[in-house]
Amino acid sequence: MGDTDGMTAVDTTEIPVAGSPGYSVFVGRDLFARLPEFIGARVKKILIVHAPTLAARAETLREQLSERYQVVLAEVPDAEAAKRIEVAAFCWQVLGQTDFTRSDLVIGLGGGATTDLAGFVAATWLRGIDVIHLPTTVLAMVDAAVGGKTGINTAEGKNLVGSFWAPRAVLCDLDVLEGLSRNEILAGYAEIAKAGFIAEPEILDTIEADVDAATDPTTPQFRRNMELAIAMKARVVGEDFTEQGLREVLNYGHTLGHAIEHAERYQWRHGAAVAIGMVFAAELSRLTRSLGDAAVDRHRRILDLLSLPTTYPAGRWPTLLATMKRDKKARGDLLRFIVLDDIGRPTTLTGPEEQLLFAAYQEISG
Repeated sequence: MGDTDGMTAVDTTEIPVAGSPGYSVFVGRDLFARLPEFIGARVKKILIVHAPTLAARAETLREQLSERYQVVLAEVPDAEAAKRIEVAAFCWQVLGQTDFTRSDLVIGLGGGATTDLAGFVAATWLRGIDVIHLPTTVLAMVDAAVGGKTGINTAEGKNLVGSFWAPRAVLCDLDVLEGLSRNEILAGYAEIAKAGFIAEPEILDTIEADVDAATDPTTPQFRRNMELAIAMKARVVGEDFTEQGLREVLNYGHTLGHAIEHAERYQWRHGAAVAIGMVFAAELSRLTRSLGDAAVDRHRRILDLLSLPTTYPAGRWPTLLATMKRDKKARGDLLRFIVLDDIGRPTTLTGPEEQLLFAAYQEISG
């Protein structure tokens, strides 16, 4: 990580993501005002995909860019309701009616669901046009907008339809986080904690030392943890863009977490579901990889500090298991879980016996 070259503002951190094409994630303040610096010279038209709550901000961006580009706005439903084929089709219709070409650009303005959708729309229009992500939540900044995974949901599960499509750039403007509710920040912080469990224990130390400072977007501790989480994901994605091996470690807590989201009809926040999934994965690690009691207890302690859930009803197990078997993390008939040999040492567990899974689930049943 380092300060960007040729940028007008100081204190902007550039985190490169290797690949073909490579790109960078920028972390700083007042980044949205400098958006034109990141738009290519060939671009003539821009589609800004945004959630309803960001209509005013999208209009401000449209006015900011309108002297140089033809800018069209596409308001899409909030949260997971945006990630439906009907919404993608609406965006394609807008692109078609305004004659977008391969040299034009999509901007995803919003949380993780919005950037997932915008990336998918960009990846599929004319077999791929550029996209810039402007994430507006903690979750989107550290996870959804970074890495090039795009997708929509189906009735059978989350993110079952999608593509890998690298953005031109990701701008994480910390100013936009200061208006978020504390619950929103803490839900997104689950992904930062995940980075701590699988690769960056410094994050966990910071949470334990002063959870209020760690979760306050105005503090150096918050920014440091965010940059550690983004840099970790950038390293992994740079080595394994299409999730052939190493990138799977980013799924820690997500196999059960996605099943919980599906069971809750996507009314739960992603971070809440993943928090339970991480405790489940830790319990599974204790049963299969000899993860120590202290490390498992540390999962609960840190997630409790973040006011995130760590239990789920016992009677829901059959439904969750059936959903996990349909999930994209199953290869053939074998379920796959990311587990820990120790904090910061993830590995893959393939095809565990169902009785082991049930035993781990009993430890999180509330």
